[in-house]
Amino acid sequence: MARRSSGRVARRGSSGRVARRGSGGRAALAFVVLLAVIGLPLFVAPWWSWGRKPGPVHDVVIPAGTTLAGAASRLDDANVIYSEGQFRLLARLFGTRAPIRAGVYRFAEDRGWGSYLRAMQAGQVIALRVTIPEGLPSVLVADRLRANAQLTGPVAVPAEGSVLPDTYDFTIGSTRAAALKHMQAAMTAELATLWRARKPAAIVRTPAEAVTLASIVEKETALPAERRLVAGVYSNRLRQGIKLDADPTVIYPVTQGRPLGRRILRSELARDTGYNTYLKPGLPKGPIANPGRLSIAAVLDPAPTKALYFVADGRGGHVFATTLAEQNANVAKWFALRHARGER
Repeated sequence: MARRSSGRVARRGSSGRVARRGSGGRAALAFVVLLAVIGLPLFVAPWWSWGRKPGPVHDVVIPAGTTLAGAASRLDDANVIYSEGQFRLLARLFGTRAPIRAGVYRFAEDRGWGSYLRAMQAGQVIALRVTIPEGLPSVLVADRLRANAQLTGPVAVPAEGSVLPDTYDFTIGSTRAAALKHMQAAMTAELATLWRARKPAAIVRTPAEAVTLASIVEKETALPAERRLVAGVYSNRLRQGIKLDADPTVIYPVTQGRPLGRRILRSELARDTGYNTYLKPGLPKGPIANPGRLSIAAVLDPAPTKALYFVADGRGGHVFATTLAEQNANVAKWFALRHARGER
C-alpha cells in the first residue's frame, strides 16, 4: 500500500507541475500578444510614424527652464499632441535625457512625436530674420527694429555708423536692445578685421575715420563696382586738401538720415553743421549712415586713380573726371539729360 500511495502521489505531483507550467505559458503568451496588438500601435506609431494627412502648423513657445512635463503640457495646449501623459511616457521610453531648450518652435500635426522632442532638445527654433541694408542711417535702423512685432522691448537710436548692415537671425521674442547689441558687435568685429587688412594707399588714419568716409561712399554710389573708384576720388581730394563737396553730408544734419524729399537749398549749402563738406576740406565730424563691408573695404583699399570729380551719368552710375573742365562738361551733359526728362 505504501508503494501504491507513493506512486499516486508522484503521478499527481508530476501531472500538477505540467498543468501549472502549461497554464502559465499560455498566460504569458497571451499577455505578449495583447501588448503587441494594443501597446505597439498605441505607443510606437504616434511616436515614429504619425500617418495622418498633413495638419495645421502651430508655433509653440517654450520658456527657459521648461521641463519635459512642461513641454508636453504646452504641446497639448497647442493641439500638437493629444496626450501629455503618453508623450512623457514615450519620451522616457524612446527619447534621450537631453534638456529642453527655450525658444519658439514650429510644429505640424502630421509629424511624429519623436521629432518634436528632438527639435526641442536640439534648439531648432524658428529664426526671425532681420535685414539691415547697406547705408541705412541709424534712425531708420531703430525704426525697423521698432516696427518688427516679433521683437520685444524698447530700443534707442544707435550711434551712427555703429551697426553692420547684414541679415541677422534672431529668436522670436528676442528684445530689440539685444538685437541691436548683436548688430553693433558684428560691426566692431568686422571693422577690426578690415582695418588689419588696410592698404598703404588708405588715407584714413583710424577705424573711426574709415567708417565716416565709407558712409559717404555708401551714399554716393549704389554700384559695388564703383565703390573703390569713388573712394579713390575722395582719397585724392583729402590728400590734396580739396573739399569733398558731398551732397549727402549736407542733407544728413537736416534730416538725421531720413529722406530729404526735395533739392538742397542754398541756405543749407552755406550752413556750418559740422557735416557740411562744401564749407571746408576734410572729413565731416562723424558718419552719415551705417556703411557696409564693401564700402569700408573700399576706403581701406581705394582704386588707383587721378580722378578728382564725378557726376551722375543718368544710368545709375557716374562719369569721372581728372580736371575741372572735364567735370563741368560732364555736369552740363547731366543737366541736359535731366531737362530732357522733364526734371528740374
